[in-house]
Amino acid sequence: MTMIRLCNASWEMQSGPGTTPSTWLPTNPSTPARGAAPHVGSCLLPASAGRGGNINSGILGRVGMLALDRLCRGAEAALAKDPSKALVIAVTTRAIFSLEEEHKLYLEKGKEEYTRHQQANQDKPLPPGTAFAFIQAVQYVNKKMLENNPSEKDLFDILVLSNNSPESGVRIINSAKHYGLEISKFCFVSDEDSTQYLKSHGVKLFLSADRTDVCNALRRGVSAVLIFQQKVQAPSTPLRVVFDGDAVLFSDETDQIFQKQGLEGAVQYEQAMEAVPMGEGPLKSFAMHLGKMRQKFSQEKSPIRTYLVTARSGRDMGIRAIKTLREWGLAIDEAFFMDGAPKGPILAQIQPHIFFDDGLHNIQGAQNVGVPSAWVPSCC
Repeated sequence: MTMIRLCNASWEMQSGPGTTPSTWLPTNPSTPARGAAPHVGSCLLPASAGRGGNINSGILGRVGMLALDRLCRGAEAALAKDPSKALVIAVTTRAIFSLEEEHKLYLEKGKEEYTRHQQANQDKPLPPGTAFAFIQAVQYVNKKMLENNPSEKDLFDILVLSNNSPESGVRIINSAKHYGLEISKFCFVSDEDSTQYLKSHGVKLFLSADRTDVCNALRRGVSAVLIFQQKVQAPSTPLRVVFDGDAVLFSDETDQIFQKQGLEGAVQYEQAMEAVPMGEGPLKSFAMHLGKMRQKFSQEKSPIRTYLVTARSGRDMGIRAIKTLREWGLAIDEAFFMDGAPKGPILAQIQPHIFFDDGLHNIQGAQNVGVPSAWVPSCC
C-alpha cells in the first residue's frame, strides 16, 4: 500500500481482491468513491492519468508526482474561477449545440414531449452548434493562460443558460462532457425569461439563438448578440474574433449622421471630430477584456487575435477610428477599412471563430462563406 497527498486530499493505493491494480482509495470521507480520479471540488485529473480514471503507479515517480500536483492546481484555478476577475460569457444551449430538430419538436408537440425526447436520448451527444468552435477556442485560451501562470485569475468563465427543465438538461451536460468542454456552470430555468439571472452571475456577454432572449438581456443592461444557426468549420486555435466598428466597438453616432445626411455629411462630421474619441459601443467592454488577456503574451505567442473589419473608408474615416482605439489602449492585431465593399471575402481569409456586426447584410455575407456570425442589434 502506498499513500500520497494529491490535490489537498490523501489517497492510498491498494492491490488485491476487490480492487483493480493501482486503485486509489480515499483516506477521508470528503474524497471520492473507490476508483475515482483524485479531485477536490471540481478538480478532476484527466482519464489519461490512468485507465478508467485510476492513476497508474508507474507514472508516480518524483517527477510524475510534481507534474500531477501542478496539473491539479492548474485545473483547480481553471474550474474555480474568480467571478470578479473572470470574463463571464453566457451561451444558450441552442447557440452552442445544434438543437433545431428538438426545438421544432418543442414548438409542434409541446414541452412534455420535448422533455421525454431529451430524456430518451440523454446519452446521445448533440451535434455542435454555431458557437461551439468559439467556446472550444476560449477553452484553449484558458489553457494557455494557466500554462503561462498557474495562478492566473483573468480567465474566461462559460455559463450555459437554458430554458430546459433540469430533467431534460441531462443531455446538455452529457454533450458538454462528451466534447470535453470545460463549462463551469449550467443553469436550467423552466421560465420564459431566463435572462433574469444574467447579472447575478456577472455575465459580460450573452450569446443566444433566440431574439427574445437577446432583447430581454439588452433591457437588463447586459451586452447580448443573436447567434445564427449555420454549419461552421472554424479551426480551433488561436481564438480569432472579428469586430465591426460603428454600433459594435464604437457608438452609432456616425451611423446616425449617415442616416440623416448621407455619406458626404458623415465624412464631414468625422473630419471635424477627428481628434475626439468616439463613444463606446456595446462590445467595447468585451474587446477591452480580450485586449487585457492578449497583453499577457507576446504577439507571436498570443492565443488571441482580434480584428476590426469596418465599412468605413480608411482615407476619409479611418484616422478617427485608429485614434479612438489608441485612446482606449486597445491594440487590434489587424484592421480592414473596406470602404463599403463586401466583408465576406476577407472574413473567409481570416476564418474567425466569431464575427460581430450590426448589419444583417454583412451577417448574410459572412454566413455565405461559412463564418460563424453574431448580430449586434441596435434596438429590439
